[in-house]
Amino acid sequence: MKYQFADDFWWGSATSAPQSEGAAARDGKSQNIFDYWYEIAPERFHHQVGPSETSTFYDNFQQDILLLKNLGHNTFRTSISWSRLIPDGDGEVNPKAVAFYNALIDSLLAQGITPFINLYHFDMPLCMQQQGGWESRAVVDAYARYAKTCFSLFGDRVSHWFTFNEPIVPVEAGYLNDLHYPCVIDFKRAITVAYHSVLAHAKAVSEFRALGNQGSIGIILNLSPTYPRSDSQEDGVAAHYADLLLNKSFLDPVTKGRYPDDLVNLLRANDLLPLTAPEDAQLIADGVVDILGVNYYQPRRVKAKEGYQASDPVTMPEDLFSYYAMPGRKINPHRGWEIYEKGLYDILMDLKENYGNIPCYISENGMGVEGEEAFIGASGRVEDDYRIDFIRDHLKWLHQALSEGSNCKGYHLWTFIDCWSWLNAYKNRYGLVRLDRESQQRTIKKSGYWFAETARQNGFD
Repeated sequence: MKYQFADDFWWGSATSAPQSEGAAARDGKSQNIFDYWYEIAPERFHHQVGPSETSTFYDNFQQDILLLKNLGHNTFRTSISWSRLIPDGDGEVNPKAVAFYNALIDSLLAQGITPFINLYHFDMPLCMQQQGGWESRAVVDAYARYAKTCFSLFGDRVSHWFTFNEPIVPVEAGYLNDLHYPCVIDFKRAITVAYHSVLAHAKAVSEFRALGNQGSIGIILNLSPTYPRSDSQEDGVAAHYADLLLNKSFLDPVTKGRYPDDLVNLLRANDLLPLTAPEDAQLIADGVVDILGVNYYQPRRVKAKEGYQASDPVTMPEDLFSYYAMPGRKINPHRGWEIYEKGLYDILMDLKENYGNIPCYISENGMGVEGEEAFIGASGRVEDDYRIDFIRDHLKWLHQALSEGSNCKGYHLWTFIDCWSWLNAYKNRYGLVRLDRESQQRTIKKSGYWFAETARQNGFD
């Protein structure tokens, strides 16, 4: 069978400034929270590899963009580093950063690659975190001014903007678990961070529309479809709670302009509602996106919490449900994540049926593998047939969704070159291109050649 996609389908990949640029302390950039955390707790990072150099994209973006061209890309997402562009978080722009991002955007366009630019990828400037980070409305306002600066500087050439990547991750990792700085574990504070992230998003959308720039503005959400263990009422209720807290808490306000009543009632019943201002509701209503980026890696499988009573106090999300490992599931042993390709189809059908078939695209999907040097063949390239299978099997379900009317515009892989990843550093490799960290040599993997051919043909057999 031939899996054919539209002639204007977006083929590309995604990365972020903090994971790819390097040059973390050069040319006027100030520290972000990961630079600082590595400075004070390097032992938390895999093999003590920090964010200082990452994949040297800052120095090598010209050759890397030629690689993107070789990989058949017509689109590419990265992010702007807030702490590079505005080192004080709020105030003067850094001219060296402006020059870098101008050169990056112009180089992409010169190769026929449309830039997709994201404004925030977990990398709060340290100076802003010291003022409260997303717990502070002053920081929300500073972010809106940063967004306006980006639209003003680069909006003549960038027509695809995204306010946040996976805004639930700083909430879960930084305020519900000890996995991202500031390592706070407090459900009430986590809810404030989530709420203020939505306000920051909405303010950025408002700034974008006020400027009247051409193009679209969206947000990128990691939507893990939530499946109950069984058809029992208890498992169904647990799945509903998980979906409310971990998917709909962002998906509904950015696509419908309001929060689900069930979520508001749940938080109110447990004295967890954030402080709101009278103008917030209209701001959120006006912040509905033009396009939604969907990151999909794994499903979320849940079951009823043992001994849970409806009258029990809720102090953490996991008071309402438990995670469930489905017997016989396919798994990526390196990452410990379930591989469930149909989940991608289920997300797209949910968006079609329950969210007005909003224009969307798959903004991340990928497979991280540890020890890929074991798969280097005689020719010197990584023979990563497992990654080809992973991409192909997800694209088949994407194709099925399109055949049923999904409004999905494209597919971006995470990522084009092996990159640094938060606490995991270079433990799991995701790239279509192998990065030798010692020599900085870049070598296209087998999957890269397959992806390029698929993109050029707009499909595969």
